[in-house]
Amino acid sequence: MLPALVVSAIVCLAASIALLLGTTVAPPVVEHLSFAVGIMPLIFGAMLYFVPVLTRSRVTEPAVWWLPVLAGIAALLVVSGFAVPAFFTVGSNAGAALALMTVLVLAAWMVKRGQAALDPPHPCLYWYLAAVLCLALALVAVLAMPVWPSQRLALRLLHLHLNTLGFIGITAIGTLQVLLPTAAGRPDQNAGERLRSDLPLTVIGVLCVAVGAAWLMPLAYAGTVLLLFVVLRLATVWVTRFRDVVFRLNGAAPSLALALFGLFAMLIFGMVHAQRWLDGRNTVYGFILAFLLPLVTGAASQLLPLWIRPGMQTAWHTRARDTLTRFAGIRALAFVAAGLGCAAGWHAAAWLGALALVWFAGQMLRAFTMRA
Repeated sequence: MLPALVVSAIVCLAASIALLLGTTVAPPVVEHLSFAVGIMPLIFGAMLYFVPVLTRSRVTEPAVWWLPVLAGIAALLVVSGFAVPAFFTVGSNAGAALALMTVLVLAAWMVKRGQAALDPPHPCLYWYLAAVLCLALALVAVLAMPVWPSQRLALRLLHLHLNTLGFIGITAIGTLQVLLPTAAGRPDQNAGERLRSDLPLTVIGVLCVAVGAAWLMPLAYAGTVLLLFVVLRLATVWVTRFRDVVFRLNGAAPSLALALFGLFAMLIFGMVHAQRWLDGRNTVYGFILAFLLPLVTGAASQLLPLWIRPGMQTAWHTRARDTLTRFAGIRALAFVAAGLGCAAGWHAAAWLGALALVWFAGQMLRAFTMRA
C-alpha cells in the first residue's frame, strides 16, 4: 500500500499545481487536494510503517491499514463539497466526521503500541501523537463551524494552521530528525534528547500560531518565534554534523534539508502575511511547493525502494535509490524557488515546480520498472 500512497500523493500534488496554474478552480480545492487527499493518507501510512519500529513491536495489523483508505475517502468527500457547492455542507461535515473518527482510531492504536512496548518508545512516537491530535483539533474546528457561524473565518484559520504547521509540520520535523541521519548513513547521537526537549516548544508554538491567527495576532508572532527556534536549531545541527551530505547534488539528504529551509521560509512569509503585505493563500501555495514537495520527494527517494521490495537490502535497492536521488539537490532547489515565487505572488513560478515534479515522476517510473 505504501508505494500506492506515494504515487497518489504525487498525483494530487501535480494536480494541485495544474489547478494553481489555471484560473477557474476555487483555492480551497487546490489546498484540500494537496493536504487532505494527497498528504493525509500518506502520513497515516508512514506512521503505520514507522510506529512498530519506534516501539520495537510486531508489524502493523492488516485491518489497521484501512485507516489511510478511510482518510482518503473522507478527504474526497470534503473536496467534492468544495467543487460542488450544493454538496458543500454534507461533504465537508461528513468528510470531517469520518476523518476525525479515523484520526482517533490511529491515535488510540499508537497509544496502545507505546504502552505495550517492552522498552521506552522512541521519542518520535510522541511527535506523531502530537501531530494527529493537532489534526483532530483541526477537524473539530470544521465541525464547529455550523454551530458557531459568527466565528467561521476564525475557525477556518485555526483549522488551516493546525493542519499545516500542526499535523504536517510536527510529523515532518519529528521524522526528519530520524530520516536525514539514515540517508546520511550515520547516526545523530543527540536526536532523541533533542526530540524530547523540542516537542513541548513545537506544540506550544503551533497552538500559539493557530489560536493567534484566529483570534489574537500577537500570540501568533510569539508562536512563530518558537517554531523558528526549533527549525534553526535542527538546521544548525545538520550543517555542523552532516555538511558533507546536505550540500551534495545527489542523495535524499539535500532534498530533506531544503524542505526544512522551505518550512523556515514559509514561517517568515507567514509573519509577513500577518502584516497584510502578502496574500495568505500565496503562502499556502508556497508551503506546498517549497516545503511539501522537497519533503515528499526526498523521503520517497529514501524509503520507496524499501517499500517496493521489503526485506533484505540488495543491489536493486541501491540502484533504485541512486535513480530516485540523482540530482535531488537541484530538483529540491527548483521546488523551493517555485514556492518562494508563489509565496511572493508570482504564480507562474509554479511552472518550475511542475517541471521538477515531472522529472521526479520519471525517476519513480524508472525505479518501479527496474529489473532485479
